[in-house]
Amino acid sequence: MTQTLCYTGIVSAARRLRNVTVTLEEDVAQWARIEAARQDTSVSRLLATLLKERMSAHDDYEKVMRRALGRKPFLRSDGRYLTREEAHDRARTS
Repeated sequence: MTQTLCYTGIVSAARRLRNVTVTLEEDVAQWARIEAARQDTSVSRLLATLLKERMSAHDDYEKVMRRALGRKPFLRSDGRYLTREEAHDRARTS
């Protein structure tokens, strides 16, 4: 008897999926299996979703940071700035 491994699935041209092997500590793997079951998904899909969310958050942060650093300064003063001590001085009560 000959066995043939066959993979079938729809892979769009824009989003090619890649297989990745991940090594986890046993307690982390157990948590992932339980969390995936709670979300009615596979551990693979759970990890893919978590990584995609992390990537999106990082990309969003980078965009905002570049925009903020690209702005011209908007505070101007013709006088001197407060020293750190003056800025943090509290009103003293007697």
